[in-house]
Amino acid sequence: MDPHMTEWLNLAIRWVHMIVGIAWIGASFYFVWLENNLNRSNPREGLSGDLWAIHGGGIYHLEKYKLAPPKMPENLHWFKWEAYFTWITGVLLLGVVYYLNAEIYLVAPGSGIDSATAVMIGVASLISGWVIYNLLCNSPLGKTPLLLGIVLFLALVAAAYGLTQVFSGRGAYIHVGAIIGTIMVGNVFFVIMPAQRNLVKAIEENVEPDPSLPAKGLLRSRHNNYLTLPVLFIMISNHFPSTYGSEFNWLILAGLSVFSILVRHYFNTRHGSQKFAWTIPAAALGMVTLAFVTSPYANKPVAPVANVKSVQHGGEVMTEAQVANSDGTIPFSQINQVIQERCSVCHSATPTHAAFQTAPAGVILDTPEEIKVNVPRIVAQTVTTKVMPLGNLTQMTDEERVLIGEWVEQGAQIQ
Repeated sequence: MDPHMTEWLNLAIRWVHMIVGIAWIGASFYFVWLENNLNRSNPREGLSGDLWAIHGGGIYHLEKYKLAPPKMPENLHWFKWEAYFTWITGVLLLGVVYYLNAEIYLVAPGSGIDSATAVMIGVASLISGWVIYNLLCNSPLGKTPLLLGIVLFLALVAAAYGLTQVFSGRGAYIHVGAIIGTIMVGNVFFVIMPAQRNLVKAIEENVEPDPSLPAKGLLRSRHNNYLTLPVLFIMISNHFPSTYGSEFNWLILAGLSVFSILVRHYFNTRHGSQKFAWTIPAAALGMVTLAFVTSPYANKPVAPVANVKSVQHGGEVMTEAQVANSDGTIPFSQINQVIQERCSVCHSATPTHAAFQTAPAGVILDTPEEIKVNVPRIVAQTVTTKVMPLGNLTQMTDEERVLIGEWVEQGAQIQ
């Protein structure tokens, strides 16, 4: 597909995905807040509670019925389309970005799998993720919500580990997010909506509703609520290569998900009790600890250039003597040659890679000055996390990464 049209298609789908996603998450958070803030003291007959609020210059009075009003309203709003369109646009975005360009964004360098196989693994992970989740929820574990939650979390961690073995870190993260998103929308479509339809039908027909359906719907709704923040992190994770690019990327994802769940639990319970107030500082401390614990692995010291016996550029192999100056410093000419051959295929004012019409993220590395300005990005992406070049399509070698790291350690001089 034409790169220009692909970029605009990406933009359009991503924009709609954000809009409907915000609507879905906003509605979910609002109703949790509403439920937790209902005034349940001496409600009038037939009510569970009520709430007064002011917003946008207006005063609102909301009431929750124990079952239903004496007469059902003609217009009853159902919160479902936000969820459905969030998933639909998410799957379309997954296809446009990761499946149409699997060799760039999805396949891990050296994994030995081709693009078609990677796409099939990705699709299978979404389907199997929902099937396994649903089976676990319908098993005897469903009667013990806490134990079920722990098992489900461990299953997602196992999925994250497995996906990082075949996909790039970025591709693995987005597929864990897609699995969670599929679980969440599956809960809405297959469990929550049927339970609500059963309730409305029972009220209209004046029969006793099936009590098991609302209970299942409530459990799935709680799962969706706690899964929201981990999904939001995954949505922005491709901006932070120190997470998905780490050797322990799956553990980092697991840790950040735990912290997200702790934060969500505090906001879910703070109106009734402050006994979970500890979760906020615990999550903050955990995040700081995770950053420090992973830094020695994400920032391994590069080998000194004296240990580099040769560096290959195209068909030319440079010896150790050619790599460094007599005083041991790395000449910029060697760094520039590496960058032009390995990076500027995409990161140029005029990219030559067929998938890009403009430089990704606006990073251009055509001139020494542009390279100097982007040194922090270059070392983070090529030396620290090794997530660039994407899919290592230009075959940057470990020796070249060492060379860049040593050049940066020496001050990244361009003269």
